[in-house]
Amino acid sequence: MTLSENWPPSMSLSTKRGSKGTRLQCKRTEKQSAICLQQVNVDPSDDEATEKASGNRTATQQDSDSKPAVKKKRKQPTECFLSQPEEKQETTVKTKRRKKKKISDILEKCAPKPGVPADLQNLLSQHFGENRSVIEIEELKLSDSCFLPANDLTHSFSSYLKEICPKWAKLRKNHTEKKSVVMLVICSSALRSLELIKSMTAFKGDCRVLKLFAKHIKIKEQINMLEKGVFHIGVGTPGRVKALVEQDGLCLNSTKYMILDWNWRDQKLRRMMDIPEIKKETIDLLETSIIKLCREGSVKLGLF
Repeated sequence: MTLSENWPPSMSLSTKRGSKGTRLQCKRTEKQSAICLQQVNVDPSDDEATEKASGNRTATQQDSDSKPAVKKKRKQPTECFLSQPEEKQETTVKTKRRKKKKISDILEKCAPKPGVPADLQNLLSQHFGENRSVIEIEELKLSDSCFLPANDLTHSFSSYLKEICPKWAKLRKNHTEKKSVVMLVICSSALRSLELIKSMTAFKGDCRVLKLFAKHIKIKEQINMLEKGVFHIGVGTPGRVKALVEQDGLCLNSTKYMILDWNWRDQKLRRMMDIPEIKKETIDLLETSIIKLCREGSVKLGLF
């Protein structure tokens, strides 16, 4: 055989070898692409695989939608408040403050004691001690002869008046002067005045009693009544009695007895001298006119 006759077979072998190499390369590329598709779990060439993958995805989405979504609780922002130290200090101060003792609290613990002339003397000396000299204070002092027997808390008002005024019937008959009274009773209020007037019915008899307080009664009406009529007993408050004396509506020249409602206590357990206004008005009345008459011997003081 010649070379020309053998050439075609050799060419066919090379072409066969080239075709095998290309096939191997294609298989390698196919294997690589298959490995990559396995990682992704989807074969792009297969329509059924893509449909299954999409179906699985929708199923998982529906399952996730059907399950209730668990909401995470968010922490609410805490509000910051500024501390107020001033209020705390005030509360601590309030707790530390002691309550002031009232007169009623003190008197509840103490047993009631009847008033005596020395109590009135001490009251006058304490009231005028800071503003008056020693000589002036001595002029305000009263001797024991100026006082009537004091109430020992066993008498009613009528029985007490009968004890201190045994000759009341004669005094009542002899009294004919206008603008004056024989007996003057001083108490703390208008209501207390009415109580005393009711409680003296057994003593007063036919004598006339005049109300000398400011509640519902004008001072001009009281002055007119004193000018027109004759009254034997006057019962009222120290402020109105003092005003009547200053306006010449009441004259004390014919007065023989002055009774202070000393031991009676109101709902708060206060006596008339425990109330500042009544105390001041009573002391002013005593200083202006009563003490002078007591020193002269025309008026006597009684503590009921």
